[in-house]
Amino acid sequence: MEVQADQRRISELELQQARYEATLAERRYAACDPDNRLIAAQLEKSWETALQRVLACEQRLNTVEQKQASSKPDLSGLAEDLAGAWNAPGVTMRSRQQLLRSLIKDIVADVDDAAREVVLTIHWRGGQHSQVKVIKPRSGEHGCRTPDEALAVMRSMASKWSDEHIAATLNRMGLPTGQGKTWNAHRVSSVRMVNDIRAYRSAHKDGEWLTMSEAAAKLGVNNRRIRRLIKEGLLPAEQVVARAPYQIRASDLLDQRVIDAVARTDRPCQVFPENQISMFSST
Repeated sequence: MEVQADQRRISELELQQARYEATLAERRYAACDPDNRLIAAQLEKSWETALQRVLACEQRLNTVEQKQASSKPDLSGLAEDLAGAWNAPGVTMRSRQQLLRSLIKDIVADVDDAAREVVLTIHWRGGQHSQVKVIKPRSGEHGCRTPDEALAVMRSMASKWSDEHIAATLNRMGLPTGQGKTWNAHRVSSVRMVNDIRAYRSAHKDGEWLTMSEAAAKLGVNNRRIRRLIKEGLLPAEQVVARAPYQIRASDLLDQRVIDAVARTDRPCQVFPENQISMFSST
């Protein structure tokens, strides 16, 4: 069936091209000066050749259509094993589409706004009818809709973090876009605009909260050192959602324990409980 369809499509394209060339040849002959008999004779000959090619292409297309009509398969027993024909090995999506076109005459859709349903009445070849009901999507709903979890993360972070930070957090959480792609700042911005989520503005930052990089810059250390202080419980930090960037209060950087830990550059920052017994004698 696919080979015959390809042959018919090729024949139709050839006929279309032949008709265009014949029309062009006719225009050239009509625009020629009749007194110039030599040129007129050549153009008339070219026109006749183009018309003959149109006739040959039409005959070729008729032959292909007759072959398709004569080789049309008998589908009378297909209903008995439709699932087998649909799921047979090597069946392509195009073959399934052609199968449906052969079985279905037309489909009538009736929308029930009250029940939010779309009733599809399928008219099968042979006179049988069947109905299928599907839920009518609300305005804006579609298969590529952004997951609710991702929107919740955006709403939680948008007031304090930039689109770049939000995109990095969503990727770390394994939440893809509605199309199954990874996030970037542009995609986060587009989704925010559609869902009316206000963006973060650095100019409105009051300095109460700092990012890890800002805290590291104030203490004169790197991000790894700040992360270690957070892990050891010396420096309090918060996360808007799991795997989001840390937020650190600027006032916590003035804690004496944090200052002493940062000053110890020769060994890792450690905190010893007051009741811990030393392994070595003090004498």
